[in-house]
Amino acid sequence: MRTKDTRDKPWLIRTYAGHSTAAKSNALYRANLAKGQTGLSVAFDLPTQTGYDADHPLARGEVGKVGVPVAHLGDMRTLFDGIPLGEMNTSMTINACAAWLLALYAATADETGVSRAKLTGTTQNDILKEYLSRGTYVFPPEPSLRLTKDTILFTTAEMPKWNPMNVCSYHLQEAGATPVQELAFALANAIAILDTVKASGEVPEGGFGEVVGHISFFVNAGMRFVTEMCKMRAFVDLWEELVETRYGVTDPKHKLFRYGVQVNSLGLTEQQPENNVYRILIEALAVTISKKARCRALQLPAWNEALGLPRAWDQQWSLRLQQILAYETDLLEFGDLFDGNPTVTAKVEALKAEATAEMKLIAEMGGAIAAVPYMKSKLVESNTKRLEAIEAGDQVVVGVNRFTETEPSPLTTGEGSIMVVDPAVEADQIANVKAWREQRDAKAAANALADLRSAASEGRNIMEPSIAAAKAGVTTGEWGQVLREVFGEYRAPTGVGRAARADAGDLAPIRDEVEKVSRALGRRIKFLVGKPGLDGHSNGAEQIAVRARDCGMEVVYEGIRLTPAEIVNAALEEGVHVVGLSILSGSHIPLVTEVMERMRAEGLDDVPVIVGGIIPPEDETVLRRAGVAAVYTPKDFQLNAIMADIVRIVGAGAKQAA
Repeated sequence: MRTKDTRDKPWLIRTYAGHSTAAKSNALYRANLAKGQTGLSVAFDLPTQTGYDADHPLARGEVGKVGVPVAHLGDMRTLFDGIPLGEMNTSMTINACAAWLLALYAATADETGVSRAKLTGTTQNDILKEYLSRGTYVFPPEPSLRLTKDTILFTTAEMPKWNPMNVCSYHLQEAGATPVQELAFALANAIAILDTVKASGEVPEGGFGEVVGHISFFVNAGMRFVTEMCKMRAFVDLWEELVETRYGVTDPKHKLFRYGVQVNSLGLTEQQPENNVYRILIEALAVTISKKARCRALQLPAWNEALGLPRAWDQQWSLRLQQILAYETDLLEFGDLFDGNPTVTAKVEALKAEATAEMKLIAEMGGAIAAVPYMKSKLVESNTKRLEAIEAGDQVVVGVNRFTETEPSPLTTGEGSIMVVDPAVEADQIANVKAWREQRDAKAAANALADLRSAASEGRNIMEPSIAAAKAGVTTGEWGQVLREVFGEYRAPTGVGRAARADAGDLAPIRDEVEKVSRALGRRIKFLVGKPGLDGHSNGAEQIAVRARDCGMEVVYEGIRLTPAEIVNAALEEGVHVVGLSILSGSHIPLVTEVMERMRAEGLDDVPVIVGGIIPPEDETVLRRAGVAAVYTPKDFQLNAIMADIVRIVGAGAKQAA
């Protein structure tokens, strides 16, 4: 056994956190650091992630819900008040607006006298996976990659300890990716980014190794423990081979596969949620037990995230899990446990071979950007197969489709069992933004925005103009609006139309009912699936749309980020028989209420509305009182049962009309 002095150093221990306001998030960060957390992982709210201020119409109901709102330099100062930036390792989950949040962070360091060269951390900044899975994209691919390139070049020169690019396969797995797809799609994304940087001609002679050496990855680990561990070993091998053969990088330090992890949230269950603790531990082992492929940083979800926002105590439980693993076990006292293991070697080689074949296919399509529609459709198909296996019982989920008998959990009852963001937070943040705009030097802000626009239009690196804009008091929404005007906006493919059709025999009774109700209506049932607000997690909406299509309904699904007005207008123009709304960000009450009010105003009272999302029981009561016909949460995993409900609801309306 190794001595205490020769134990491996633990990975960075983080929790993914941020909510309500910058001040409350700062208090949470300082409390977690006091409990032994060794790095920060900042969650921004959806308006911040998509480049809007709190007073923008699309921000309604979303402010402070899934992260912290950061509208300007004052918010960033508050967020990191009392936290020494020169000593902290900070990860920021921000993609389309990564350049802006990095600018705010750098500006905060500048004004507090911290050298940029001392700043250590990571910006996620993988926009291609946003088109495929998470949905917080803004701009089209070409300017988005240019912004990523700008941050890479800027940090390589000015912030050499910063990882400007975090190729993210985490959300690919959340969207249904198999291990092979996670490997292939993530590496294809990395190629697109590195090719963009190389083709720019802006890297100093001999400096490309430094660029490659600052590319990190953010991955996922699911419940198939052995496969996930082998996947990480395959990632290490494939990355080293890729950067050496494609880019000529030979320095061992630059070739290292460096990655952080949040383990799988997709598999967390609303039923018997205490079981999630064991799931999280097993998933954490997959990325820590193999020294060759051990993560550099780890953050774990809370056991109750399928129910709602975790409290500080819930996050502490996940923090303690990491600390017990790192400090109480002997995990860090040994070399690699799997080198030379024939079973592991065979699995790793099989994953590498399949992923290489998939990458070749993507390359033949013209690379990751051209292959976005293909990759999106394959993710939808993979997720469909996963859900079908759970529905059929072929993939066992304890407490969901087997061993469902249970005792009531004392952990999920009583007031305060989950955290709820005070609705007043939104009004306070709107007032904060307006007051900030009024007290700043308006001329300085206008000049900074003009220079930002020029830099975007002329192809200059966006970072220094963004930092200058931050110091002049420009807001997140203003930065986003200028770049929207220069670059335009983008709507990614949904993958629904291209996904393979299911012909499972158990669909036959539902298809018969669809035909019967359609005849009564005089035309085929038309179902509008809508995602109001800024929530980009579209997996559930996509699966509902695919299953409804396969049951014989006519489906209208236009993707993410629609206003309630756009959804109601679509319902009116398309003449739909039922509207389904999917919202996972916690903004269901204000958004659904607005949709219902607009539908009544347009004379669509007779069109039933159903809602799906992470919705607490008390909120379900509110929605039903507002007129919602049905509410579905993660416990409702039987999609065919949902389809049967929809047909019944539409059929009941048809009978009343008759």
